[in-house]
Order: sequence, then C-alpha cells, then structure tokens
Amino acid sequence: MIIARQEDVTEAVLVAMDGAEDARLRHVMAAFIRHLHAFAREVLLTEAEFEYAIGTLNRIGQATNESHNEGVLFSDALGLSTLVCLLNNGQNGATETAAALLGPFWRANAPLTENGGSIVRSPTPGPPLFVDCRIRDARGLPLAGVRVDVWQASPAGMYENQDETQADMNLRGVFETNAEGRFAFRSVKPAGYPVPTHGPTGEMLAAQKRHPYRPAHLHVLAFKPGFKTLITQVFVDDDEHLESDVVFGVTQALIGDFRKGEGPAPAADVAGEWFSLAYTFVMEPGEAVLPQPPIK
Repeated sequence: MIIARQEDVTEAVLVAMDGAEDARLRHVMAAFIRHLHAFAREVLLTEAEFEYAIGTLNRIGQATNESHNEGVLFSDALGLSTLVCLLNNGQNGATETAAALLGPFWRANAPLTENGGSIVRSPTPGPPLFVDCRIRDARGLPLAGVRVDVWQASPAGMYENQDETQADMNLRGVFETNAEGRFAFRSVKPAGYPVPTHGPTGEMLAAQKRHPYRPAHLHVLAFKPGFKTLITQVFVDDDEHLESDVVFGVTQALIGDFRKGEGPAPAADVAGEWFSLAYTFVMEPGEAVLPQPPIK
C-alpha cells in the first residue's frame, strides 16, 4: 500500500508480514510491530533518539565476545530476562519450583565432580562453604540421575573467565544426584559483585543513577529427561542488595539459609570461619532442553 500518513505505516508492515507460514511467527511479530510502533508514537521518538537506539544495538553486538554476552546482560538489566523466566516457570510462582534467569556466565563444559567434592580449583580466599542439596519432583519424591551444573563468582566478585588469576573452571562443577536426589559440594561463600559496566548496559545504569550490584548467589542448572530444565539461583540471605538486585532476579523462594558453622567444620583442613547451605529444588514434568551457553 502507498503510505499517505504516519498511521498507515503500522498497517502496511502488518499486511506485508501476514504471509508467514509459521503461525507463532505471525503472532509474535505482529504484536512486536504494534507495540514497537505504539511506543514510538507515545514518546514521539525523535530522529536523534532513533539513531542513538540503533547505535546502542550495534554496540551491544560489538561488546559481545566469547567471554562476555552484552545482549544477555542488557536484557537482564531491563528486567526482561526475569520476566520471561517467571512467565514460563512454576506457573507464575504458583508452585514450589523456584526458577531464575540464566545470566551471562554459564559455561556448558564444566568438569564432572564427585558428590561431596570441591569446585575450588585454584587458591580462592574466603570462608569455606559446604552445600548439601536435594532435588525432588512435584510429589515430593527424590529425583536420581539429575545432571546439576553449579557455578558462582569468587569472593572477590569475579567469575573465573573474567579473572586471569583463577584457574579455568574455578568455582564450576557438574554433579549427578544419587538415589536420595542429593548432591553436595564444597566451595567458598560467594560475595556480591558489580555487573560489567564497560558497555551499553553500564551507560544505561549510569544514566538512570542505578548501582550495578548483584547480591551474592550460587547458580544451579538441573537437567533430567522427562523434566523441565530448572535454571535457578540461591541468594545469600544477609546481602545488602537483595532488594535492589540490578537484574531484578531475587524472589523470596530463592533466598537461601547460609548458616555460619558452629563447632568443627565437615573438613579437617578448615580451622576458621565456615558456612553451610541446605536447599531443596523441585523439578516439574516437561521437556528437558538445555539453553544455549551465553559464553564458551
């Protein structure tokens, strides 16, 4: 159609796309165009603002590499990652399943580690942490044979791929639950950290006068055929940024009970302060699909 006025543009685009054979593609793209064009009209988007937005998209791509995914980070900081996660997991919070965003730091090839083993693979200062977890189904029955990825930042606030002083795969491991649905490991108590701010995400946070901090947490990804892949995080309960997580990832169900140890630690080589964490995860029946790793 020939465009006679600005109101015609949206209809012209919708008509042009209507030939797509995939019904879901037609539905998603039509909604995207309607909302995108409505946004431009609502804010009376200027040409300079449009050019800046396109430049930001380009710079998000340019800032992404094998060890950093700026696109995921930008989505996280907009709250979109958490929103999509909650829309698609646990019936919008109506079940015990506690899901969370994947984040930009999962790697798919962490080393298989024996139950009870350590994921500390290079000297890492910080209080030892002993984690003892269970995975069960919605009926309360233990799930054996679940492949469980765990990963975390160091107490210095950096993942090992960001920090050349840490060994490759430090504070990462893969476990398999036993007949009791249990997996356990030794680590160090995580600390909160700022997300990378060298790219467009950092510019946005600075412009909005927002801090860049995430509260301390452990990441967990649980995979078993016949069950929906569970991607989640467990947050340290006394972290100062629980209520202001820069990526809006904290829900009440994800706050763990990180207890300061009393008496002798579970390991003979620990003489000072130590912590423990016990947590139970619930997996729902569904399709077992692994996400695309944000980094290599």
